[in-house]
Amino acid sequence: MQADYDTLSKTIASLTEGETDTVALMATIACELHHSDDRFDWTGFYRVTAPEMLKIGPYQGGHGCLQIPFSRGVCGAAARTGETQLVDDVDAFPGHIACASSTRSEVVLPVKNKAGEVIAVLDIDSNQPAAFTTADASALQAILDATFAR
Repeated sequence: MQADYDTLSKTIASLTEGETDTVALMATIACELHHSDDRFDWTGFYRVTAPEMLKIGPYQGGHGCLQIPFSRGVCGAAARTGETQLVDDVDAFPGHIACASSTRSEVVLPVKNKAGEVIAVLDIDSNQPAAFTTADASALQAILDATFAR
């Protein structure tokens, strides 16, 4: 089963309408995304909690890393650059942090507020290699922008 992003975006918009608490928004999105697609092995957020530092936020799946500096890993790269990281093979990514040994590929997207500041990253891991496409990344970014940059 792969995500139907059109339906998913409408569902998330409906569930989060009027909600302003970022953690509540992240928890709802993580849950909806995680259960929408068999490729999604770990789905969650890392929040910017201090300069150059991410801490784990709401997620679905096994445990994640508690802290990730902007200088390390795929999540750090997304936070540092403000750009989506689409990684077909995590073992080939310099400085990859293996929070779960089952992860083979991942997509990490910056979460920006309405001022354009990175407030978090959305990390989706898969136990399949090359699981994500640019179409996935675009659809996921649209959901994040509609929710957090409004």
